[in-house]
Amino acid sequence: MSDYVFILAASNVGYIIFIFMNLNAVWIHRIDRPQWKRPFKAPSWLLLISVILSYVNLVFLGMGSDIWGTGTLLTGLIFSSLVIPVFLFRHYIQDKGTFPLSVTDDNNLDDDKSVTNHASILPYLALGMGIVVVIVSRLLAKY
Repeated sequence: MSDYVFILAASNVGYIIFIFMNLNAVWIHRIDRPQWKRPFKAPSWLLLISVILSYVNLVFLGMGSDIWGTGTLLTGLIFSSLVIPVFLFRHYIQDKGTFPLSVTDDNNLDDDKSVTNHASILPYLALGMGIVVVIVSRLLAKY
């Protein structure tokens, strides 16, 4: 396989991971910010389908990523993890651990009642379950 196709396949691993996180962010925001006005509020049944499909996407990721070459999943995970130092630098060094004023104004973060932590450990459980889904589906894959 050419290097170009390998890089494309590895970048798709990151794409699927971030789509998974975005699809699950909807229900997290729905729990933590129920009173926020939204231009569109997805019905609960659609929200449930999107969460289920996010995990189906991870099954496809675990089962199919190494079809494009050995190490595609690992390389994609490494590519995806490169965003972590960028976030840490931006948030803790450049912004000194606080959100910029433009972000707090835009998201009404100055009001203590506007953001709650009702989801508590649920987002971490969703991420953990996603990791388990990828590992199990990867172990079940046959090439």
